[in-house]
Amino acid sequence: MKIAVGNDHAGYPLKSHVLTLLSQLNVEVKYYGSDSSTPVDFPDIASKVCTAVQDGVVDRGIMVCGTGVGACIAANKFLKIRAAVCHDTYSAHQCVEHDDVNVLCIGAQIIGDRLAKEVIETFLKSTFSTEEQFRRRVQKITEIEIESARQLLNEMPK
Repeated sequence: MKIAVGNDHAGYPLKSHVLTLLSQLNVEVKYYGSDSSTPVDFPDIASKVCTAVQDGVVDRGIMVCGTGVGACIAANKFLKIRAAVCHDTYSAHQCVEHDDVNVLCIGAQIIGDRLAKEVIETFLKSTFSTEEQFRRRVQKITEIEIESARQLLNEMPK
């Protein structure tokens, strides 16, 4: 599995732990994050992580910011990205199994090393359910994305 990892300055304290964990799990990592606690804008990091997922360079993404919320909001603006904030293992597997989430967002100011490890491991081992109801729902989300994109294109000056 290939994973894109990104963090902003608030996620920096958890960065080395996440990268070490992924290395121990033999996961190939494309790293796009900040290497210091100097403030950076998380939408810039989200752009790199999500583009790697969209383009198929990686299978999934992991974003770490202060709470996970800002990274999640930014990530969900990208077509074909379904991001979720998860600070527990139940959400980490449900979001993949039921919603085909491909970007995990966690908050370095919310969870510590041990829980981050459990959440990430759970996210990585989970797979999208083959049950029709979950596939149908994710397809509806994709249709909403497509319609939203059409509306934006129609609003552009010609």
